[in-house]
Amino acid sequence: MAKRLIPCFNRVLVEKIIPPSKTNTGILLPEASSKLNSGKVIAVGPGSRDAEGKLVPLCVKEGDTVLLAEYGGTEVKLDEKKYHLYDDHDILGSLHD
Repeated sequence: MAKRLIPCFNRVLVEKIIPPSKTNTGILLPEASSKLNSGKVIAVGPGSRDAEGKLVPLCVKEGDTVLLAEYGGTEVKLDEKKYHLYDDHDILGSLHD
């Protein structure tokens, strides 16, 4: 079994962030409050090549928190954990504090 997956070309390996379903005090939160579909970037590929053969790097890096489309990505299971593999252009943006 692979210990670490390095994506090829312009692909990004993301671990989705699952929002809590209840508060610290035990109050259940409605599903509507968890609309933000985000994830943490685990690994990135080297990038893709343009028409002249130059390497075009990705716009995100490992550790970034990103905003994802509601549907998409390929589910990958490594060491009993679920990840999703996205193309670079499928990532909507990067989230910052």
